[in-house]
Amino acid sequence: MIRPMIRPLALALVLLTVSGPLFAAVQTKKIAYKDGDVELEGTLAWDDAKSGKRPGVLVVHEWWGLDDYARGRARQLAEMGYVAFALDMYGKGKLTEHPAEAREMATTIRSNQDAWRKRAMAGLEILKKQEHVDSGKLAAIGYCFGGSTCLQLAYAGADLKAVATFHAALPTPTAEEASKIKPKIDVFHGADDKFIMESTIKAFRGALDKADKPYKFVSYAGCVHSFTVPDADKRGIEGMKYDKHADEDSWKQMKELFAETLK
Repeated sequence: MIRPMIRPLALALVLLTVSGPLFAAVQTKKIAYKDGDVELEGTLAWDDAKSGKRPGVLVVHEWWGLDDYARGRARQLAEMGYVAFALDMYGKGKLTEHPAEAREMATTIRSNQDAWRKRAMAGLEILKKQEHVDSGKLAAIGYCFGGSTCLQLAYAGADLKAVATFHAALPTPTAEEASKIKPKIDVFHGADDKFIMESTIKAFRGALDKADKPYKFVSYAGCVHSFTVPDADKRGIEGMKYDKHADEDSWKQMKELFAETLK
């Protein structure tokens, strides 16, 4: 028996229907924006296999600038079903490998708290405007300098459901700032991190306790600064080292925080 041939057009339609979702994947694109006269460029990541609006997550880089590590975290979040935006806190293309230069750039931003928050808010606004983002379900994560930047957003009353910080500096909010905090905050800290003083931790936790704000403080025994960054050891800075368990466990707990707060 001779089987009828499938017409070329029909075959093409079948292949298109079957292969469409198979070829869908996480997409990224650079987005240029401004804070005043400063030109910035962040990276958006999303899964184009999904449709409709979904929660958005802001990703704030370490003091080195917007690098592949921060962009990689944005991609991970996109793979989980979120729309993620890795913002730029320094300016388009402003990135360094030198600790002294990184310290200078971060210090310049931190020296003016209002400007610091305004720069971070500019990135959050870009995330809010994305067509697939549910602006009522937003979160922010940050590493080192980026973690303290996320806290500054919370202290400024940003409409966030959750904030997760990883080996972050922990600025102490005033009573008024603490009262404005809306998100639930998870802090992931290295117990042996010599860059963050115990007095700083005590002041930070005391302010949130007094304001009766929901937060979780997770301290990993034996861990130092930058415990989530695989190549932290290569920086040649004493007190910075990757820890696989702390990295994976903190990411797991962050996912649980998002499942609870972003639904």
